[in-house]
Amino acid sequence: MRIPEHAKALIALAGTIGIFLGLPVRAARQENKSATSAQQSKPKPAPEMEKLNFYLGEWDYTETYGKSPTSPKNTGVYTSKLGPGNTLINTYHSKGPVGDFEGLQIYTWDPREKAYKLYVFANDLPGALVETGAFEGDTLVFRAELGPQGATVKLRNTTRVTEPGKLVSEQFMARNDQPETLLVHVEARKR
Repeated sequence: MRIPEHAKALIALAGTIGIFLGLPVRAARQENKSATSAQQSKPKPAPEMEKLNFYLGEWDYTETYGKSPTSPKNTGVYTSKLGPGNTLINTYHSKGPVGDFEGLQIYTWDPREKAYKLYVFANDLPGALVETGAFEGDTLVFRAELGPQGATVKLRNTTRVTEPGKLVSEQFMARNDQPETLLVHVEARKR
């Protein structure tokens, strides 16, 4: 059977229309496959990282340097958000009579050490300060040691939620084997 030329043209036109009509369907299928494979390949955050969700958001804070009522105070803002993989990222900036401080903190969970790691980058540090931490009850505690043998400085940082939308952090320091002293007391309120 011979197909007339005008019928061939209509069949070709119908096929072309079918291809164009099918493109959005194929594109949607491909998009769904890509989204599904991205969800499957994206690792779920470690449960330990979910414990740090209390940091999330934007906070106003006051740093008090010392224990007396006349101790100098800086004020600032920090923002905390989830980062890539198993990270939480805090950026901060404070200023006042003690100085102008700006920095970045990256929190992560190290499954080999079964501990949190905190990487601190700041305008007053020559490089990164690396601290190791864990929860002690409801308080998140990080520790670090700096300096050469014989001149060791030990740092301890504690953070706890004192009420909904309020955090208190304290940084302590000890030189060599001397008792710890409070460096700074920080109170933060969620915006």
